[in-house]
Amino acid sequence: MADQLDSPVRTAGPDFGPTVPARLRSFRGGWPLWVRIVLGAIIPLAVLGIWQLIVTLGLVPAYRLPSPASVWLAGVDLFNRGQLYQAVAISTQRVLIGFAVGSIIGLIVASAVGLSKFASALLGPTLGAIRSVPSLAWVPLLILYLGINEDSKVTLIAIGAFFPVFTTVSAALRHVDPQLVEAVRAYGYTGTRLLGLVQLPAVVPSVISSLRLALAQSWLFLVAAELLGASLGLGFLLVDSQQNGRIDRLFLVIILLGILGKVTDALVGLLERYLLKRWG
Repeated sequence: MADQLDSPVRTAGPDFGPTVPARLRSFRGGWPLWVRIVLGAIIPLAVLGIWQLIVTLGLVPAYRLPSPASVWLAGVDLFNRGQLYQAVAISTQRVLIGFAVGSIIGLIVASAVGLSKFASALLGPTLGAIRSVPSLAWVPLLILYLGINEDSKVTLIAIGAFFPVFTTVSAALRHVDPQLVEAVRAYGYTGTRLLGLVQLPAVVPSVISSLRLALAQSWLFLVAAELLGASLGLGFLLVDSQQNGRIDRLFLVIILLGILGKVTDALVGLLERYLLKRWG
């Protein structure tokens, strides 16, 4: 029985065919990679074409809508000055560190709240209230206590990453089949062994979804974080471009944030593949 418990646990019940993760893998693997790349590129290319057409026809003044070429040239100029890759590097570093810290703490607290009625009653109301606080409301408080440095920026991003993980995973853990949990407990599995053997594998899809939400939230909080006296970063470049009327750089930063968000999301996709292979 111990050997059976050390293998991935599946909820007992009628056989409805492949598990949800298996169906997900089958759906995603149905088309070759190049087909998915082509399909994914259709909308961005269409938007780019419409954008260029609007500029060419003069439907919107250049000071309100720069051409794609001018946005590209703005990026080349910033790159040649050494500012672009510095901004990308420091912002990505802040996001990844804040995301990692917030997600890990979120998983720990979610495990406590989702598995303990006492912890849920103790922490649930307070965390629910804190979750409602807008991101910008934390800025003056973080400046007061942490100062204008990297700590305050990373902390704000970590706050943004914490709540999607905490909310999603704690709710998922509450709905793990209690009969399955009790059956495994009967064989002496408790605490972290029970969590790692049954409860976390049962909520892998929810964990992955929460990490994707947390990563997206981290990029959203980045701009607010870089209002904390930053002199480098994409958020700083965004605000600086607005203040100086550089609409081309403004568009460039927005596009870069979208690209970086997708690239980092792909990293979570690699984690998803590993977890589904391990526990799916």
